[in-house]
Amino acid sequence: MEQIQTVKIQYLDPSETYTAHIQKSEDGWIGWIPEVPEVECEENTQEKLLKTMESKLHAVLTAEWEVWCKQLEEDVQDGKLDHLLEEAAEDIRAGRCKDL
Repeated sequence: MEQIQTVKIQYLDPSETYTAHIQKSEDGWIGWIPEVPEVECEENTQEKLLKTMESKLHAVLTAEWEVWCKQLEEDVQDGKLDHLLEEAAEDIRAGRCKDL
């Protein structure tokens, strides 16, 4: 096997950049993103590998975001975040907030 290379992959904007590790193998190319262990791919060419990794990264992060949003919605409906609203209202009443 050849040396491991690193490639930057942007998710939605430059602030969301992930480091992909890619390596030529006997049968083509393999790649993974350590920050997102679900992204492990293998393709015949480096170009195809990078496209597949970008696609899989997008799918994994989108799925994680949807789970997070669903959990947040459930927590709001169940009143689990009401204490935060109460704290904010108290801060406003006590004059600890200012207009932006």
